[in-house]
Amino acid sequence: MSLLIYINGEFYPEDQAKISVLDHGFLYGDGVFEGIRVYYGGIFKLQEHLERLYQSAQSIMLRVPLKIEEMRNAVIETVRINKLKEGYIRLVVTRGVGRLGLDPRECKKPNVIIIAAPMPSFNIKPLKVIIASTRRVPHQCLSPHIKSLNYLNNILAKIEAIVAGVDEAVMLSIDGYVAEATGENIFIVKRETLITPPPEAPLLKGITRDSIIDIANELNIPVKERNITPDELYNADEVFLCGTAAEIKPVIEVNGRKVGKGGIGPITARIVKAFKDYVKRHLTPVY
Repeated sequence: MSLLIYINGEFYPEDQAKISVLDHGFLYGDGVFEGIRVYYGGIFKLQEHLERLYQSAQSIMLRVPLKIEEMRNAVIETVRINKLKEGYIRLVVTRGVGRLGLDPRECKKPNVIIIAAPMPSFNIKPLKVIIASTRRVPHQCLSPHIKSLNYLNNILAKIEAIVAGVDEAVMLSIDGYVAEATGENIFIVKRETLITPPPEAPLLKGITRDSIIDIANELNIPVKERNITPDELYNADEVFLCGTAAEIKPVIEVNGRKVGKGGIGPITARIVKAFKDYVKRHLTPVY
């Protein structure tokens, strides 16, 4: 069944859903987006995702043409019209059609695009990763808290993982600390304590990341937000990645070094189990 894709208030079959090649989102990556999950016929942490979208837009001086409540209704309607019970939403706001050249004043009307597609849930396939040579862009160059359409930094690191024949790449900050993976945040476990890079590191402050911290607090698992060195990654008892699309993915190997016992560790397993219940408590109903 063909998807119906929302573009500026109208729904189009996916083979007819198009925007101009002169849109600055296409030409320059000038826009923002959110990835959002659908579970059990509801939308996970919709309000938090919308707030982050509008914050990203504010940071790049992009006027979203819908009020946040209107956007909320548009997302819900897109899920409903596609009859999704489990899936993934890609919400995009571009600068809009302009002329060749960087000047955003040439773009008179932003475009809003919402894609809702099926995606299976709770796939916890373990991953092998490398540490990429491509460093994460520092705050001084571009705030990592802006979820923009320009993902070239992450794509270059992903290419390194593909060439190395592994699943994912971990990116370091300019000063050599662990930042995040190409599309996920990262946690390690050492002596039954959960450790993750701090918000001031060059990373996206992920909504799934915050959910993991909430879950850990509920389970009385100690959490520390601090810098992590590559050596700590090699010697962690457990490592896992987390993100909206990825959910929670255990890491069993880093740069050829086995993590822990080479399987899903006990702390990770507890968090995965609790995450399924946590999701049910943070859904916006669709139907």
